[in-house]
Amino acid sequence: MRTPNALRDKLRGQWRNGGTRRRRLLRQDQWPLTLPIGKPAPALVAGDIAAVRAHIERWRGVKIGEVRWEAVSYRSLAAAVELPVSWVLHSLEQWVEAMADADIRREYRLLSSVITAVDPQFHPLIVQQRQQLLAQGAEETIRVCVVADRLTPGCADGRPLRALSIAGCDSKFFERNRPLLTRLLELRFGPAVAEQGLEGFLGALDEGKHWLLVAPLEPDLLPFEQLRLRSSELCRSDLPGSHLIAVENERSLYQLPPLPGTIAVLSAGLNLSWLQAPWLDDRALAYWGDLDTWGLSMLATARLQRPHLKALMMNAATFSALALEHAVVEPVRADPQPPAGLDTQEQALYRDLYDREQGRLEQEFVPMELVHRVANRWRSGSL
Repeated sequence: MRTPNALRDKLRGQWRNGGTRRRRLLRQDQWPLTLPIGKPAPALVAGDIAAVRAHIERWRGVKIGEVRWEAVSYRSLAAAVELPVSWVLHSLEQWVEAMADADIRREYRLLSSVITAVDPQFHPLIVQQRQQLLAQGAEETIRVCVVADRLTPGCADGRPLRALSIAGCDSKFFERNRPLLTRLLELRFGPAVAEQGLEGFLGALDEGKHWLLVAPLEPDLLPFEQLRLRSSELCRSDLPGSHLIAVENERSLYQLPPLPGTIAVLSAGLNLSWLQAPWLDDRALAYWGDLDTWGLSMLATARLQRPHLKALMMNAATFSALALEHAVVEPVRADPQPPAGLDTQEQALYRDLYDREQGRLEQEFVPMELVHRVANRWRSGSL
């Protein structure tokens, strides 16, 4: 048989379990919650009836929720005895009160204030990851959710994150709240946020860890085979050559052919503001990314920087030729409407990919022979 204090300890342990806490706070089907109390063993009833009476009195003193009783017969007793057999909590509020813990009451008040104020799509993460809330407080956590709801891919437009003024956030806001903000954006936009990094995804001036990979496609064009630069440094780096190709994914470098006078810049994501660099004014430019709504969105962002930029292998013909064998589901699609920067055919492709169940063709599944053929045609000016 369990005492009220033993079951309170069990309830406190459940509160500290993130998954259980999330279900209890956010799902109505969790209530009522029935906790079995158990019955005294016949030997205890026969040998220490005083302990049984004390157990009964302890449960008679419980005023939160509903204690259910049952008449139980024992050989050692002349008549059946009414015993507590289960403790039923009918609501979340009763659960919180039943735990009789001042810290948990405070946490619940904080969580309730945040849940009431922010978009429901963020509720599970906030409840699961309550340490941010306890460390920063309700007001800051609400502000992080508001900012996450307003940010869009590429919205920084080349500015550093600290320069973004949204919902009254200060210059240290992104530094303080980067982990939670990244996870909230992943709820909205999927794995692209983590894959590209916060700066890359928002198109912000990269002052942190997100580096671009620069690789010459002609031997001896640069005094290195590969180099990592931040986008701000690339803007100032007047690199040699006549052609430059921006590539979404770093892992596709091996697919590119040798091209005279050409430099490849890889792994930029949505951080494409470096394309505004004046030294690129006289370069022939191309872009190659995944064939999905996010890849076309990045192409559109690049086009807004450089309207005459050529898209490589990002057309309906390429998708049709390879989709049967290689197309997969895009985990989270971009906006339903095609972004500005795409031409008429690319807009139609965007809508088609958005509507498909398997509307994603990743770069690494484009055959190397096709990549070489198209890249060489672009370099020769015949594309």
